[in-house]
Amino acid sequence: MRTRLLPLLIVLMAAVLLALGVPLAVSLAGAQQQKVVVDRIDDTARFAALAQFVTDSPDGTTDAFENERLATLSSELRSYYDVYGIRAGVFYRTGRAMAHAPAEWSLPEEGEVRDAFAEAKLSRRSHDPKQVWPWQRRNLVVASPVIRDGDVVAVVVTDSPTGQLRSRTLHGWLVIGAGEFAAMLLAVGAALRLTGWVLKPVRVLDATTHDIATGRLKSRVAAAGGPPELQRLARSFNEMADNVEDVLEQQRAFVADASHQLRNPLAALLLRIELLSFELPEGNQEIASVQAEGKRLAQVLDDLLDLALAEHTEADLKVTDIGELAAERLAAWAPTAEAKGVRLVGDCPPTTAWADPVALSSALDAVIDNAVKFTPEEQTVEVTVASNGDTSTVVVTDQGPGLTEEELARVGDRFWRSGRHQNIKGSGLGLSISRALLAAGGGSIAYGRHEPHGLKVTVTVPRSAPAA
Repeated sequence: MRTRLLPLLIVLMAAVLLALGVPLAVSLAGAQQQKVVVDRIDDTARFAALAQFVTDSPDGTTDAFENERLATLSSELRSYYDVYGIRAGVFYRTGRAMAHAPAEWSLPEEGEVRDAFAEAKLSRRSHDPKQVWPWQRRNLVVASPVIRDGDVVAVVVTDSPTGQLRSRTLHGWLVIGAGEFAAMLLAVGAALRLTGWVLKPVRVLDATTHDIATGRLKSRVAAAGGPPELQRLARSFNEMADNVEDVLEQQRAFVADASHQLRNPLAALLLRIELLSFELPEGNQEIASVQAEGKRLAQVLDDLLDLALAEHTEADLKVTDIGELAAERLAAWAPTAEAKGVRLVGDCPPTTAWADPVALSSALDAVIDNAVKFTPEEQTVEVTVASNGDTSTVVVTDQGPGLTEEELARVGDRFWRSGRHQNIKGSGLGLSISRALLAAGGGSIAYGRHEPHGLKVTVTVPRSAPAA
């Protein structure tokens, strides 16, 4: 969940920062340019004031006093260019230059300078130049009219390079970007803390749910932080788990008590039936049938008691040589397989894992017994021990009739037996007991098909130490 929630929060925060940063960057660029434009307006106004007193006679001649004013204007323009590197000039309405600097600069026939000049001739200052962005290499042009006696007699034009303007704008953008980056890092850190705070109870709840699902019914959600709603959920979950455990404990106690209480009357009943059989003719089928059903009922009660104990008993986990234990069970079941005419073979290399030896032995006994029971004569039951990363496995395969896909989904359920095998001895609880014994120690049992026919049972136990 965190991998889905965190990117969403980061995208939202990035969008907010961009929504704030982009207008700020645009505003900064505009402010920087406006400051330059205001300075150029002041400069053109000063030059226009000087140019007001320079007259132009019809024949183009001027007196000494006028020459001195023109020289002053020209000197000011040259100094302005030398100091600031800004081209500036005063041009008559006809376009002829009154004074300009540098000497080689003149009024172009077209372009932004000519447009500003034409605008100023109409007795108004030229429009503000277009915004200059840091990646654009173009100048700022500002023009102001020179007015004498209410008429425009000339125009002052400045053509400013924008290198410093673009540098200042870029520097401001870098500062904004650094601030945005720092804010983004801070926001990501806050998002990590926030999602961790919100999802910590969820992770604890998920781990506890998994523990309960795998048979560790005493697991509970530990007290953790998080929103009040999740804290209430954790308390409700613990209450539910307590109620479920109580119900299961009552069920186990009932099964164990019922099985134990029924065994004594059943034993007495079987004894009376056996005594009664001595008074009847030898080979009486009714008595034999009653005795067989009584023994089957006794086996069911024993299995019920074993199942109740298996679901209640804590596993005694220790490092166990799975290969050696499987070889022992093979040797124990070899006489039974030989009597039935079934070949029992195994490949049991030394492999260690964490398991309860007694519980694993009981589970292997149930699986091997089941395989030998359903395997036809002259066929083979094979037991293979292997390790695979964090787990060790014992695979038992037979060449019996096997199970259908629907039957594979139900195998291991309590009292379930395939409809095709009802005539074979058994209570339908052996594999359920095996599953309960393995689950208590963190193991599992799985069923599948063994090609071309038969059943494949895989017992898995962990190789790593159990969590505290």
